[in-house]
Amino acid sequence: MTLDEVFMKRAFDLSLAGAGSVSPNPLVGAVIVKDGKIISEGYHAVYGGDHAELDAIKKATVSLEGATLYCTLEPCCHTNKQTPPCAQRIVKEKFRRVVIANLDPNPHVNGGGVEILKNAGIEVESGILASLGEEINEAFFITQNKKRPYIHLKLAATLDGKISMPTGESQWITSPTSRQYVHELRRTHSAVLVGAETARLDDPTLTVRLPDFNGKQPWRLVLTESGNLPPTLKLFNDEYKDRTVVLTKTKISFLSDDQQIIFTNLADLMSKLLAKKITSLFVEGGPMVATLLLKEKLVDRLSYFINPSLLGVGPSAISDIGVKTLATRPRLTEVKTKQFESDIYFTGKILCSQD
Repeated sequence: MTLDEVFMKRAFDLSLAGAGSVSPNPLVGAVIVKDGKIISEGYHAVYGGDHAELDAIKKATVSLEGATLYCTLEPCCHTNKQTPPCAQRIVKEKFRRVVIANLDPNPHVNGGGVEILKNAGIEVESGILASLGEEINEAFFITQNKKRPYIHLKLAATLDGKISMPTGESQWITSPTSRQYVHELRRTHSAVLVGAETARLDDPTLTVRLPDFNGKQPWRLVLTESGNLPPTLKLFNDEYKDRTVVLTKTKISFLSDDQQIIFTNLADLMSKLLAKKITSLFVEGGPMVATLLLKEKLVDRLSYFINPSLLGVGPSAISDIGVKTLATRPRLTEVKTKQFESDIYFTGKILCSQD
């Protein structure tokens, strides 16, 4: 690993501290090096707060003239935001060199930050650990490039693909350790989504329940065409009820306008979610929602918890997703696995035949 990669890896490690707090912004870290030593570090900690570059600059206790800045994402250069542009500040501080992992796909930046730096005589190098940046900020890149929220589907089932008994009994198929990890996944998304049937049967809270979590709870979304939901659900009555939004084609009388999004089709729904700054969805159920999103090729990542048990009866995790031949079946790429007690977990990007 080169020195540039070592310092960039440190910047990425710093960026992860903003997980669950910076959405819809990406995770960004910054490291300032002078005379071969780190003199300051920073990261984007909360949406609306200082960007990583500015955080690191403010923390520096010595002159930054002639220093090198390592930043996981191209410094911003536009002013139509809550925070001041970073590229111009970098020029002002007289950095000698800026090293970047990924260029920013945001059309308001998209190479503009690099151009400002180069025009000021600053040496710029990009692409250092770019693949790591694409992995960490997967949701951000999907949102910018596809102009819709990033969709991460979570499934949990037995070896034979069953998610519950025919009676609906499902607590619990997977281990406590697996369920704990689900909270880690929830915290990194701006919203958790379930279907109406899951909401009615399980009456979930869909909150992040981790000892060290002190960020804002993700939005809790319920997808229903009919609007048939009981007002007694925990989602409508607990302390986080203001974080609950129903996605429906039929107006629900007991909910305010702020508590529901009326949509006509999925494209319309995706657009309205983005307008609400909901940029990443963690989909937890049920099979109808999972099947719909897979069939419409809207799933970007699939995470699957498999418990080594058999039911033989009961609903399956998904049903017909429209696959006609083996060659056109959706496949996972860049697969990673973990083990939680006896459960096997794997996750990967979805690759569809049209991609």
